[in-house]
Amino acid sequence: MIRAVLFDLDGTLADTERLQWQAYDRALAAHGVHVPLDVYRRRFIAAAGGAEWAIAAHGLAVTPVELRAAKARAYRAIIAAGVAPMPGARAALERLRPTRALAVATNSVRDEVAIILDQLGIAALLDVVVAREDYAAAKPAPDAYLVAAARLGCPPAECVVVEDTPRGLQAGRAAGMRVVAVPSDLTADQDFTGATRVLPYLDALTPALLDAIAEDPAA
Repeated sequence: MIRAVLFDLDGTLADTERLQWQAYDRALAAHGVHVPLDVYRRRFIAAAGGAEWAIAAHGLAVTPVELRAAKARAYRAIIAAGVAPMPGARAALERLRPTRALAVATNSVRDEVAIILDQLGIAALLDVVVAREDYAAAKPAPDAYLVAAARLGCPPAECVVVEDTPRGLQAGRAAGMRVVAVPSDLTADQDFTGATRVLPYLDALTPALLDAIAEDPAA
């Protein structure tokens, strides 16, 4: 059976990927660089090491740590002004909560996660929140999801991950979990091979679907 659903945050529950892009664009603007959204999709969302790529591609006299710190300052200011949920996010949590344990497992740091969850008003619907400080290696490593499962007391085989990116899909599969992909408009053209299901929107994520996945020997 599936006892727990582990959600990614950015781009899955929270409509923050464009806000992340705006924050990087502000940080890079101080160095005379503009990163178009399509480049951000390919270099920051689809692949790890976006800061390193930007520095190398534009010959910037800044370290990845410094660039990420500047981006983080810009991002906190942006999300403090407001964050929208992904369509159907709250309804999905409310629909699943009576029968499943729910967690968020994210690459975002704790203070950013706290701001976003407060903006969305969904913290009370979650049993566990795992932020970047809580584990060793970021996605696509499995650490975030393994920590979330352990805190919920659920073995990986009884967990389903919900993700919007191939990196997140890889993390869930590496953790030994089944993964339901719900691509956003920024990730819909990426490769979700290996997902147990690919859904067009969160409204399709139902207890009945989870039951069907649990009963499917090929899932």
